[in-house]
Amino acid sequence: MNYKHSWLQKMDYKYGRHAIRNLMNIIVFGMAIVFVMDIVLSSAKGSSLLAMFAFDRDLIFSGQIWRLISFLFIPPNSSILFIVLSLYFYWLMGSAMEAEWGSFKFDVFYLCGVLGTIISGLITGYATNYFLNMSLFIAFACLFPDFKINLFFFLPIKVKYLAYFDAAYLVVMLFLNNWQGRIAIAVALLNIALFFWHDFVDGISKMIRKAKWRKNARKTGWK
Repeated sequence: MNYKHSWLQKMDYKYGRHAIRNLMNIIVFGMAIVFVMDIVLSSAKGSSLLAMFAFDRDLIFSGQIWRLISFLFIPPNSSILFIVLSLYFYWLMGSAMEAEWGSFKFDVFYLCGVLGTIISGLITGYATNYFLNMSLFIAFACLFPDFKINLFFFLPIKVKYLAYFDAAYLVVMLFLNNWQGRIAIAVALLNIALFFWHDFVDGISKMIRKAKWRKNARKTGWK
């Protein structure tokens, strides 16, 4: 496999056999189970499983340790149709990225985001899987920029354009959010930067070279 991160290559060689296979399948399946169980509990007992799974620093320190992980399995809060489509797309992204990177590198990417989110949550008291999942989408767009999805079920659009919008949204929210939210967003962006800074530098270098080539071409044409 062609790594741009030598440290990942070394770690994969030593520990790759211990990688979690199909990690996103586990996350998506867990979200689906939590969604169904929350409906059942809400109907039968009027209690919310989502509230029991949410990240809460005070309750974690009081002994509810499962909240350190369980918040990862909270599904998007929306309609049933949107949740089904979201879970399908999470599975699609995770499977494609794991096939491209290999299980070990994908696990490291996702778990680095998880670890950063947990640490920032323990510091600030706020943590959510929302920004973590947004970083997953941006990473997917970096790997497969020309992949097309049907926006609103009929408008085909390349994911790179949606990723531009998401990245811009995160930057705006970085300034408009409270300080706890800013740290959560910064962690998500840092995780993307950690794994894709080579690609960003290469992209900027290509843009500079192209601009120089056009400038020289214009100068040649003027002579």
